[in-house]
Amino acid sequence: MAIEEGKAAPAFTLKDQDGNKVSLSGFKGKQAVVVYFYPKDDTPGCTKEACGFRDFNKELAKLGVAVLGVSADGEESHAKFVKKYKLNFPLLCDTDRKVMTAYGAYGEKMLYGKKTVGVIRSTVLVGKDGKVKKHWAKVASAEKHPEQVVAVVKQLGLA
Repeated sequence: MAIEEGKAAPAFTLKDQDGNKVSLSGFKGKQAVVVYFYPKDDTPGCTKEACGFRDFNKELAKLGVAVLGVSADGEESHAKFVKKYKLNFPLLCDTDRKVMTAYGAYGEKMLYGKKTVGVIRSTVLVGKDGKVKKHWAKVASAEKHPEQVVAVVKQLGLA
């Protein structure tokens, strides 16, 4: 299933770094959600992206938007990553990559000029109504991306 703006976002329930179950449906009717998919905890690009979302999280919260990071890493890896960089949002464990696949965030990609299969850095902005408001299918700059997300949230006036 391809992610389409205006359509319902695929439902999911995943465990966070503390073993708590987090469901997309838990946000419906309450707040919009930024679900960003990244390849690996504590790697250079992923750390810059996570720290960017950390730094913009208060602003996003004021705008009525929650942040969820998703990778194939397990709880222990996520817990270390959260602690090391003082991340202020949940990191979800998609160890079987089913959610990433449903969101088009896992599959064929180009890495250093070669075709490979892996996590595709991407982000989906889900409105309070559970529908996809914006899909960044391929994030070009992990470092600049959180700021771009904030700009779109403001532009769409989701609060």
